Amino acid sequence: MLSPAPPPPAAAATRRRKPGGLGQRPGGHPGRGGAAASSARPPRLCRESGAGSAERRCPPGEMWWLPWLAAWACGARAGRAGPLCASRGLCRAPPGRNASAPQRGQCGRQRGAELCAWALSSGSLPDPFPVDVIQENYVRIVRNCIFSVVYPTPFKSRVRLVAVSKEVLENILDLDISVKETPDFLQFASGGKVILGSVPLAHRYGGHQFGSWAGQLGDGRVHLIGVYTNRHGERWELQLKGSGKTPYSRNGDGRAVLRSSVREFLCSEAMHYLGIPTSRAASLVVSNDEVWRDQFYNGNIKKERGAIVLRLAKSWFRIGSLEILTHSGELDLLRRLLDFIIQEHFPSIAVNDSNRYLEFFSTVVSETADLIALWMSVGFAHGVCNTDNFSLLSITIDYGPFGFMESYDPNFVPNTSDDEGRYKIGNQANVGLFNLSKLLHALNPLLDPRQKQLASQILEGYSERYYIHFTELFKTKLGLLGENEDDNYLIAFLLKLMEDTKADFTMTFRQLSVITADQLKELHIPEEFWALQDLGKHKLFSEWVTMYLLRLSRNKGDSDTKRRTRMTSVNPRYILRNWMAESAVQKANLNDFSEVNLLQQILQHPFRRQQAAEEAGYSLQPPAWAKDLRVSCSS
Repeated sequence: MLSPAPPPPAAAATRRRKPGGLGQRPGGHPGRGGAAASSARPPRLCRESGAGSAERRCPPGEMWWLPWLAAWACGARAGRAGPLCASRGLCRAPPGRNASAPQRGQCGRQRGAELCAWALSSGSLPDPFPVDVIQENYVRIVRNCIFSVVYPTPFKSRVRLVAVSKEVLENILDLDISVKETPDFLQFASGGKVILGSVPLAHRYGGHQFGSWAGQLGDGRVHLIGVYTNRHGERWELQLKGSGKTPYSRNGDGRAVLRSSVREFLCSEAMHYLGIPTSRAASLVVSNDEVWRDQFYNGNIKKERGAIVLRLAKSWFRIGSLEILTHSGELDLLRRLLDFIIQEHFPSIAVNDSNRYLEFFSTVVSETADLIALWMSVGFAHGVCNTDNFSLLSITIDYGPFGFMESYDPNFVPNTSDDEGRYKIGNQANVGLFNLSKLLHALNPLLDPRQKQLASQILEGYSERYYIHFTELFKTKLGLLGENEDDNYLIAFLLKLMEDTKADFTMTFRQLSVITADQLKELHIPEEFWALQDLGKHKLFSEWVTMYLLRLSRNKGDSDTKRRTRMTSVNPRYILRNWMAESAVQKANLNDFSEVNLLQQILQHPFRRQQAAEEAGYSLQPPAWAKDLRVSCSS
């Protein structure tokens, strides 16, 4: 059952003011924080048992205001479920205690599209840990907990569903695509209602931002609305981003705007289809609520529209989740959280192994190196590689001022807020090492002297791991098979030519995947291969081509046809370029979401030539107006 979101905040006289000394993101971040907000208590609805039951108000003492509800969820069926069904709720659990996880019950007879088989539970997250003892929703320093219970703030104006991911709905959430047509889903995806039995949470974490410890950060505009285990046995955590203030909102309003929400929805899905580990996006909704933003922090404050992304990940724990506990001296809670993460997400590590934290660290080091190498292989720059944005599961999360590099440039900085270029694309591997060193610092209180020494050695191996994986990825991009001592030089030579000529990163590799060896040998570059034509202007291009063709001739059992087929399967033709996203955003601001939907469809098949994409110019040189595009932390 969907239960209504909490009522509007009470009068100012009931508010509790925030304490002083709260940390802020350097440069400010109006989308994250907020002034003191009043507590917002959800309505206390119970259901009478027996035939013909009806909702009634819970009498005092029967149910604490926090909805520790045991949901009599509809019985799960094999295969796909339909639109959200109304499960029967039962009030229980005394004040201050967590209810048990949802139980399975009986479901009413199917009626048309109302297939009952879907329920959320957040019990598996707060149950092992103490929850924030303060129940009111106001900005403050939070201690001795992992989560605060806080409800989304519904939009006041009309809400519109802009886009959904069919794959996420059907293959992850076991919902039929027709669910998007129902009012319940719109309310659910916009924070207007929550699933009965779900306990919305905001996660407390800290982090190093732009190299400095920023103190408490946390989910300032995100609500974790439940955990879903699908028919494949996969456990997914669902979040609403842009759904209102929390205790961690700092100096902003808890909202996200349409431009940044369109970008996150499109990019998280695009990264998935590129084969990059990432969070997923299920839906995007937009409202007519006014949200004020200084997009480039230049004093030019403008009115924008609020939006919410329903996004999913196997876990949203990040390096900052552990850092805040170490910095606060909450070592028992640190140990409990680590054991929970290992048990839930690292099945190869035995929970009772005395070296489990060392094994955990080793895994995160290796997988972080692999992830950043994958980013580099598609020219992706995250934009804000703070420790609070680095997943412990080594997936790409928290899309903000990201960018796909167009002209090859190691100094490419997608984020105009990054004045010093700390997070330029060529420095991402180094930033990964910095972040992992902060993870090790957070783990140190739980390691003995021998383990600390071994952990330092593991960290020293990060660079080699990254370099090996980076090299293997680029060998694959060039269609190279087997081993050759000159492969690293061949890759570095090409990247230098691309840097000197400002050749387009994505299309250089894509066009090398399509052009024949004979055309290369004759240095006959057709006009359609515009990126290779730029590259061909370099005086050393012919020398590189000679080396490349000689190396390809050493591929055992290979042919030029096989080589091109292999390369087109790993070198995308379409990426989410800034100009494409900006074009979609500009139209969306006028209530034209056609390009959002077009891009969503195109980016699901980035390696396949598509007529609609060609007609839209998505494989052509970026338009001249795109050179002035800028993206900042403001969202």
